[in-house]
Amino acid sequence: MWQQLLQQISTGDTKALARAISLVENEYAGYTAFLQSLPATIEAKTIGITGPPGAGKSTLVDSLLALLVNEQKKVAVLCVDPSSPFKKGALLGDRIRMSRWYNTPTVYIRSLATRGSLGGLHPKIIEISDIVKAAGFDYVIIETVGVGQSEIEIAGLADTTVVVLVPEAGDEIQAMKSGLMEIADLFVINKSDRPGADLFARNLRTMMATGDVAATTSVAIVKTNAAAQEGIAELWQEIDKDLHRAARHNNRSQLLAEKAFYIIQQYRMKDVDKNQLRLQIDASIKNKAFNFYQLLASFTQH
Repeated sequence: MWQQLLQQISTGDTKALARAISLVENEYAGYTAFLQSLPATIEAKTIGITGPPGAGKSTLVDSLLALLVNEQKKVAVLCVDPSSPFKKGALLGDRIRMSRWYNTPTVYIRSLATRGSLGGLHPKIIEISDIVKAAGFDYVIIETVGVGQSEIEIAGLADTTVVVLVPEAGDEIQAMKSGLMEIADLFVINKSDRPGADLFARNLRTMMATGDVAATTSVAIVKTNAAAQEGIAELWQEIDKDLHRAARHNNRSQLLAEKAFYIIQQYRMKDVDKNQLRLQIDASIKNKAFNFYQLLASFTQH
């Protein structure tokens, strides 16, 4: 089954792609071998779109899709939505805003739930993005829930990270300054038809120039009004320029190290049942001589 799926995905079969993503999300039997069989050399470039809620990220992605489709490019969009508190699935807001692309054969859109992930991404975003790349897309756009100090993941996953802000984001910028400075390859001031856009752009440039990371002074700032398709061509020029830079970031190795640690941790803990552990602790604490750390040692010593 898995080999057949991989063959279908390599031919651009979006139904097979959707099925493979769902199976990997749910860790269906054989998914690790499937991931190991993915091609090592992939040409697709990954673009991360992030920023605070309300910045217009989905509208911006929709505008970029229009430009890329017009250039006959094949694009996949992974929209990482907040999880529903009841069903734990994605709320699907982003897909509603991009509904005009449903029947476009060169566009694939998939909503993913964060499932409690603190970095603003899906816990299996690396695996899913690798599966999508195997389908022969030119670009993979990953739109995240929001931005903050914990969102280092997108910087490691994307070839170019675009941080989307609005003119009123001055206070938000101050609150998350160091995180933004570290992850942004490109700043977008969206809804720039609003008052204060020029002043905000100048203040943002000043903040970058006085930051601790000297490289941020070279980060481009682009003003857009995505709802009116304004500034989108200029934005794509800057994204394309950054994608073709000779020197790339080393954040991916950090991201993969964190992911490897998590997977190894889960593998080594697979024989530990939390409910059984609770029952054992519950029985042990009735003993006055109970020592919690001695109990831990019984699990960690080999």
